[in-house]
Amino acid sequence: MENIGQKYTARAHTNIALVKYWGKENEELIIPANSSISLTLDEFYTDTSVIFDSTLQQDMITINSEIVNDEKISKFLDIIRHKSGINLFAKVESINHVPNSAGLASSASAYAALATAGSKAAGLELSDKELSMLARRGSGSATRSIFGGFAAWNKGTDDQTSYGYSIEDPVKMDINMIAIVLNNSPKKISSRLGMKISYETSPFYDSWIKQTNEDFETIQNAITNGDFSTLGQTAELNAMRMHSLTLSANPSYLYLNKDSLLVIEMVKELRDKGIECYYTMDAGPNVKIICQKKNIKAIVDNLSNQFSQDQIKVSGPGEKVKLI
Repeated sequence: MENIGQKYTARAHTNIALVKYWGKENEELIIPANSSISLTLDEFYTDTSVIFDSTLQQDMITINSEIVNDEKISKFLDIIRHKSGINLFAKVESINHVPNSAGLASSASAYAALATAGSKAAGLELSDKELSMLARRGSGSATRSIFGGFAAWNKGTDDQTSYGYSIEDPVKMDINMIAIVLNNSPKKISSRLGMKISYETSPFYDSWIKQTNEDFETIQNAITNGDFSTLGQTAELNAMRMHSLTLSANPSYLYLNKDSLLVIEMVKELRDKGIECYYTMDAGPNVKIICQKKNIKAIVDNLSNQFSQDQIKVSGPGEKVKLI
């Protein structure tokens, strides 16, 4: 327990799912309805510091230098306290280098960083697999942000069998993502609520699970074989099938906006011109374009006709979580 009273800081990067997770079989433990695959990105990340302090009367949490009263983070710290057997409050300072709640996986990097710094500050020495299981309790996608490059989240059936693992890091494939930040604002319907509505009410949900299991195998093989085209095509279709669950839910809801559709059409036009690229979207209006290095300039030049430079973020594969 020599770590107690020391401050630890961790950096974790966001990830964008190529095979989406959309729906939970267990809300409390965050056990997903399907396994998923992602690419960790170097452009977006969270730095989080944690110290357990015997002088504190409550958890002190700041996000982007603002004091917040976040019950979810305190409950997550309770899990760390329970695992480590300590009974101290913590001071948490987190800086997000990614817009919150806008479909750019801010919670994934946030909880991966919090799990890593928090467990270390509590005297725990966890493996990457154990860290992924801990991070999952805060955000499902954080399971994958423990790892760099291509990572997967094994669905599992309980707390011990639902975990993340590395598929390939460093990444051998020529792959980049261009994120078009169309809206920095938190979304009206959170991912958590959106998943619940889709899981419980979409008549297409069972078909989604069957198809997504097939997509998982397809993309895993594409990574192994260095097959960029199959990866891109499958990821694009998987994303649109996820969004079909929002439209077919009761009540129906929508994350896309008119600018999202504009980017989607631009990607299709670029493909028609022989510039290979594919789009994907998570729970938010922001679109990510999957492309190879040789086509980045042409895509960015095209996007610049409609969007500002501040809205266009080019990212390559990112690293695994680390203490800094």
